[in-house]
Amino acid sequence: MTSLHAAALRAAAAFACLVLATSAPAQGTAAPAKPAQVAKPAAKAAKPPRVPLLVEPRAIDLIKAASARLAAAKAMSFAAIVDIEYPSKLGPPLAYPVRYDVAMQRPDKLRVLQNGAGAANEFYFDGKLMMAYVPEAHLVAVADAPPTIEAALKMASDKAAIYYPFMDLLLPDPYAVMTNKVLHAFYIGPSGAVGGVPTEAVAWATNDVFIQMWVGTEDKLPRRIRAMFANDPLKLRHDMQLSNWQIDPSHAADTFASAKAQTAPRIPFAKPVAVPPPPGSKPAPKAAKPTNAAPSPKTP
Repeated sequence: MTSLHAAALRAAAAFACLVLATSAPAQGTAAPAKPAQVAKPAAKAAKPPRVPLLVEPRAIDLIKAASARLAAAKAMSFAAIVDIEYPSKLGPPLAYPVRYDVAMQRPDKLRVLQNGAGAANEFYFDGKLMMAYVPEAHLVAVADAPPTIEAALKMASDKAAIYYPFMDLLLPDPYAVMTNKVLHAFYIGPSGAVGGVPTEAVAWATNDVFIQMWVGTEDKLPRRIRAMFANDPLKLRHDMQLSNWQIDPSHAADTFASAKAQTAPRIPFAKPVAVPPPPGSKPAPKAAKPTNAAPSPKTP
């Protein structure tokens, strides 16, 4: 065996010993480390402190003054432009404005002309009958009515799902309805940017709704009302601007009736329901699935 061959054998043996020494577990060494413990979940975030109940007399006085101004009116008319938000597929809500032109005369006369988002429609109440008329379709729903505005509005809501966001303003005691179970009420301050007249702003909250209202400084008439409802997970806003106020006007005799509506075909005074397809009709075909996009060319 040459010295070079012997040196090579010794080097190979040394390498084999090194590999065995590093790969085999050492004898008499410490026990293997324990697996790491799973971290405990973080503690729940503390709830924000509850806002102490606060009802400022100045705020209550302003709400009372506006309510008293409305309750004392024997007749009135006004315009209400209402923005109601609805969720969109993109996330931010969409606003749908609707205009209502309102005329009322206590205790048993009301007319509401509605246009904007959705089909234009008209509502008439004369103390004996209620009529809901859709001019475009020339159809009318008619029902015997109770003798007061508040009872007629409740019946219209119960029977036909007719609801107006200004209904509280027409009631005999708006204050009792608007501040029912009030928890917070505070005076915000003056504003000259609402309704073209000097106003004062007030806000109040119950367990159900948070409301902000701007009231005319001189005439004590509501000029704008915003609301957010506690049980709405999306926190959508409802905004109503009030203008063209007339208190105790002399309404014409034909204000609370419509000759055109009386000639229209009648339909049930009931909640709207989806119209079922005619018997024997086939369901609409499903939309075709989009074709797959052409494959992108392979790169070399």
